[in-house]
Amino acid sequence: MNAQGRLDVGAPIAIIDIGSNSVRLVVYEGLTRSPTPLFNEKMMAGLGRGVTVTGRLADDAIEKALGALSRFRVLCDTMHVSDITVVATAAARDAANGPDFIRRCEEITRVPINLISGKREAQLSAMGVVSGIWQPDGVVGDLGGGSLELIDLKGDRIGEGITLPLGALALQDRSEGNLKKATRIIRDSLTKWPGLKDLKGRAFYAVGGTWRSLARLHMKQRGYSLNVMHNYVIPAADAADFAQLVERVSTETLDSIEAVSAARRPLLAYGALLLEEIIRTGKPSEIVVSAAGVREGLLFERLSEEERREDALLSAAAELNVLRSRSPKHGEELRAWTDGFMRSAGFEETPDERRLRHAACLVADIGWRAHPDYRGEQAVNIIANAAFMGVDHPGRAFIALTLAYRHLGLSDDQVSPRLRELTTARMIDRARILGATMRVAYLVSAAMPGVLPRTPLRCESGKVILELPPDLSPLASERLMGRLKALSRVVGRTAEFGFEKR
Repeated sequence: MNAQGRLDVGAPIAIIDIGSNSVRLVVYEGLTRSPTPLFNEKMMAGLGRGVTVTGRLADDAIEKALGALSRFRVLCDTMHVSDITVVATAAARDAANGPDFIRRCEEITRVPINLISGKREAQLSAMGVVSGIWQPDGVVGDLGGGSLELIDLKGDRIGEGITLPLGALALQDRSEGNLKKATRIIRDSLTKWPGLKDLKGRAFYAVGGTWRSLARLHMKQRGYSLNVMHNYVIPAADAADFAQLVERVSTETLDSIEAVSAARRPLLAYGALLLEEIIRTGKPSEIVVSAAGVREGLLFERLSEEERREDALLSAAAELNVLRSRSPKHGEELRAWTDGFMRSAGFEETPDERRLRHAACLVADIGWRAHPDYRGEQAVNIIANAAFMGVDHPGRAFIALTLAYRHLGLSDDQVSPRLRELTTARMIDRARILGATMRVAYLVSAAMPGVLPRTPLRCESGKVILELPPDLSPLASERLMGRLKALSRVVGRTAEFGFEKR
């Protein structure tokens, strides 16, 4: 029997990334606008360690990497994955014995290895950010073990990238472990890319495991409300202060250092040095962590132009709707139903607010299998931790709050104050209004399709009116009126049923 929790999106796709620090396999469910990993594993091989000094890949690192590739090939065969892309980056690109290493990799993987240039790596990282972040505007920095790629990005317009020998392992080797020397190397190298001056007042998108580890430490020290790394935002001044802390003290003394792997910890100071110098030189407004990079860029590149233009958030919400709702069609009807209500109520929405409302409607019923007492909690946890792309943390909080109000009622006593801290008063109010409309919608429709288009909800003459056709007029119960009144109170109107004449 086939798994019912899988989408019908074609065959799975595997990407193996042979990086300078880690070797990773990610198997995705299929080629979609919002790809979901089926399997994800990495091994810290440290291929780039010593390359800048010796010019060669170390034998022990090679054996670790080849061992990981052997395991990954077996895993792909086990999962019946035939669509496999393998890429290798700076370490294999720069080492004298790189070609022999690549040959041995191809023998194991039985797939041609794509040895990508630094410029190509920068472009793929930028495409990954485009695929995963709504309307990006700034500079992407992809920090690996052997190199740092920098590239300008505005919307889907990708500039000319540059690669610099500033990977965390390369910096550690070139500076001989001396942070002051590493700082001089960084400053000298960053002057080679004039594009950094265009970063002022814009976002710096941080890609790569070392920077993600730094951000995770920052998140833990803040006691942050979400445990989602993608789209985590740190104001530039705060990021610079935190980078200085990491440079100054032993990493083992940092709070929550156990959240960072032992192999990654020695590289944190070099990642912090780089980040501090980029902030000092480029003067960005904020640091935005992107979990999407080269691998997601490779998938995004394979999509059609039409698919690339799709909204990643709405695509992910639609998939979750298919997987978890009682009726996916009802979620689509709920979206249109709330469109009519918002127009009649005169609520202005930005394009981003509208897409967030639409996403919330699509995932409104994902908790239905849980016990009624826990549906709200389960739905909120799914949204708060889901692998969504195309949504920032305030937007994620809005969707989660909407589902909390939909299941738990409109009182803030039932809703997590930690979620409310992540978004604005305006969006909390909109989440309550949308949650209140959902409470009406699900009581009148029982989550079944075909009902909401026949029972429009509108605001007119200071009233919230729910229209009921003759065959549905028995739905006009005291309980439904109670929910209609609750909605009318949060929008400052009175409630009324509208009955069609026979």
